Amino acid sequence: MSTENEGKSEGTQVPPAPSAPPVPVESPSAASQAPAPDAGAPTTPLPAAPHQAPDAVPAGGAGATGAPEDGWPPPGTPRTAPAPYAPVDGDWPPPTVPHASAAHGSAAPQGSPVAPGNDWQNPPPPATPLYADAGAGTHAYGADGAGAGAGGGSGTVWGASYQQPAPKSGRGRGGLVAAVLVAALVAGGLGGGLGYTLARNDDNSGSTTVSASTDGGAVKRDPGTVAGVAARALPSTVTIEAQSSSGEGGTGTGFVFDTQGHIVTNNHVVAEAVDGGKLTATFPDGKKYNAEVVGHAKGYDVAVIKLKNAPSDLKPLALGNSDKVAVGDSTIAIGAPFGLSNTVTTGIISAKNRPVASSDGSGSSSSYMSALQTDASINPGNSGGPLLDASGNVIGINSAIQSTGGGGLGGTTQSGSIGLGFAIPINQAKYVAQQLIKTGEPVYAKIGASVSLQEGSGGAKITDTAEGGSSAVESGGPADQAGLKPGDVITKLDDMVIDSGPTLIGEIWTHQPGDKVTITYERSGKTHTVDLTLGSRKGDN
Repeated sequence: MSTENEGKSEGTQVPPAPSAPPVPVESPSAASQAPAPDAGAPTTPLPAAPHQAPDAVPAGGAGATGAPEDGWPPPGTPRTAPAPYAPVDGDWPPPTVPHASAAHGSAAPQGSPVAPGNDWQNPPPPATPLYADAGAGTHAYGADGAGAGAGGGSGTVWGASYQQPAPKSGRGRGGLVAAVLVAALVAGGLGGGLGYTLARNDDNSGSTTVSASTDGGAVKRDPGTVAGVAARALPSTVTIEAQSSSGEGGTGTGFVFDTQGHIVTNNHVVAEAVDGGKLTATFPDGKKYNAEVVGHAKGYDVAVIKLKNAPSDLKPLALGNSDKVAVGDSTIAIGAPFGLSNTVTTGIISAKNRPVASSDGSGSSSSYMSALQTDASINPGNSGGPLLDASGNVIGINSAIQSTGGGGLGGTTQSGSIGLGFAIPINQAKYVAQQLIKTGEPVYAKIGASVSLQEGSGGAKITDTAEGGSSAVESGGPADQAGLKPGDVITKLDDMVIDSGPTLIGEIWTHQPGDKVTITYERSGKTHTVDLTLGSRKGDN
């Protein structure tokens, strides 16, 4: 698989009702003969006629401004009679309306004016009327059942004479409605009291809010949670800015390797600053340090830098064992994607031993790894940052991503994560970093033979000649001593299947010089197995 390095990121009182002619009232006999309106007709009842004349003095001699009865109406509130019925089409006197006294069951004298009294109450709101269209059937909007057609049936329509409905039994729906209202008021009172208490105790702004029982900062997070791991690891990560002498450069990530101030990152992160460039490392607390390159390995894509005037309280991240990682293990990646420092993303190990050949920024594929594959979001700027396990141990160095197009470092645009990120196993990176700190140069394991870098050949084929025309098999080297020859196709290294030259190189570089390995190869259609001891090569040239 060939990928690109994910790189570095570049309220008044109410007036009384107006005066109007008194409403005539029919005799009880006439009222009893009046047909009752349809129960379904949504007509509006008039209030019961009071039994006092307008100028009558209420019992108790209180006069016109006597004390209210049963607390109603409230003191200071003007008493007004209900608005009289307005005749239709200018007819006067208006049609007689049956009006029974609700309080005594007797009718008021015919023609007697209706006067307000202490027992007067506001009328209920009108029910929804029927609407009649000219030449069309009457539609009962919101009423039960269908309306009668125009010119027949019953029902109140706009412009028709008002009909007083017959009194209904007090044991009907009104009792149920009253009970529901009482229950609603009780419930509303409880809720309102609770809201008022909360508002008075917790908020003086007039807005009722409910606060959490604890503050967010008081929450105890277990060390094994992502938040717990991130809290411990972030202080030991840095955002690296590398700039060449010509002013070119970018941003990457690194992490504290030891207490002496060494920071491990990717080679392609610091490559711009290797020859006379400028290098800085900034911690999450904002403290920024100048740094210098101690050593870098192009083939491994690993580099070590050292902080100048490093603080004495550095806390190196714990290094895990990448050989013990299993597919499905949780992962946490920390970095500065697109320059957004201290970003934490999560995922899993989606594959192991993934052969990856990545660009070093110059357009050539010079870095090879047998990588840990993760779906944790990794983007340009994450390069060099730690890939952690669920316990917070470093298991890899984020280095490359698979791109769907021509983006990424070395392309015209920078691509983003598609869920395929690759990290250098920490076991390998640890060895390389230690060598760089010790000698400033990388040391590579080798077999002493040149192989084709073409994929799809079914293995790693030893070429006929090496680069520059020299022998493909180094004389006296490990491959030579093991009897390997040009044309042989290596198909396995130990138990790892080799499907191409880059896969072989990446797998060899997971080992150290002096390690003994078993090579399986094919020659002339036959399979052979041989053991050999890996040699070494210093430097990148």
